[in-house]
Amino acid sequence: MRIAVVNWRDPWHPQAGGAETFAWEVARRFARAGHQVCYVTARAPGQSRRDSVDGVRFVRMGGVFTVYPLVLGWLLLYGGRFEAVLDCQNGIPFFTPWVVRRRTRVLCVVHHVHDRQFGVHLPGWLAAFGRFLEGPVSRWSYRRHASVAVSPSTVRAMRERLAWRGPVHIVPNGVGVAQDGDFAKSPVPRLVCLGRLVAHKRVHLLLDAVPELRRRWPGLVVDIVGRGPEEAALRARLPEGVTLHGYLPEEDKARLVARAWLHVSASQGEGWGLSVLEAAALGVPTVAFDVDGLRDAVRHGETGWLLPEGTELAKGLAAALDELDHTYTVKCREWAGRFSWDRSAERLTALLHGRDPGPGWEER
Repeated sequence: MRIAVVNWRDPWHPQAGGAETFAWEVARRFARAGHQVCYVTARAPGQSRRDSVDGVRFVRMGGVFTVYPLVLGWLLLYGGRFEAVLDCQNGIPFFTPWVVRRRTRVLCVVHHVHDRQFGVHLPGWLAAFGRFLEGPVSRWSYRRHASVAVSPSTVRAMRERLAWRGPVHIVPNGVGVAQDGDFAKSPVPRLVCLGRLVAHKRVHLLLDAVPELRRRWPGLVVDIVGRGPEEAALRARLPEGVTLHGYLPEEDKARLVARAWLHVSASQGEGWGLSVLEAAALGVPTVAFDVDGLRDAVRHGETGWLLPEGTELAKGLAAALDELDHTYTVKCREWAGRFSWDRSAERLTALLHGRDPGPGWEER
């Protein structure tokens, strides 16, 4: 097939996150299987307009908001070349059914419902417009097409909060972290936090918890890996024992995570929580709040702990450190071993061909 993968950013964009990892990992597998793949996305300063990586052709245009009309214009001109479009929603989708041929198969990929997050990142009027696009406009635009969600939480949110109609198939994230590295654990309590440094990730809650934890464990250290618009504000208030590393190459990040005793996510909601799976692959359990996505990625009492919203993070982390033993490492690796990007790409390929992908994550 000739497939267009349409995503807000590519994996080399300075603001790339888990959605970009998903789009890229499946796109390169489509190409490896012999499909012609074009990844259409925004263009960050310094990026080339056209590129080719691992058999995937990249076309870049526009910025945060202008990428949407520019991509629609590009598809209006060239969309007839494609039999299928993977339309990835990051808050709002690209509304590709408006411009491609009726017989073109479109799959809308939804990582998580953003309605509550629009108010965190945008002024009131723009947040309301975003919710209108994500809800009624998207629901109408994709009414004739199947959709993909990355977790049961996202399916539930689509049905309940967006009143989404039509079939929604679950295609989970894979895991790309090698599980066979020989990494030594830290001799002192060590916590790690992975992810983009944006407001809804609530990394400040972890910083607030550190002084109390260090009163009990004076040698406790915290590593924060990631970059984003909150970086300067967080760096200005780092308590003792905390290091903000910014971006790290994958091998260095894996080594740092593997040394940790716990991975921490204070996010107010995710589609899935790719960092949870990456940590689990390295035998590191996660402490997170019991919110969308994270309640799917973390198996409470087996691969980590889920805290009710409103719980003091310091108390939750202290309880996890007290309970932590080797069984969590074993169960984390077993859990992560159930996911792969190859299987995710196979399920998407079946859907793009119009076939039933068969029993999936939700039925295992």
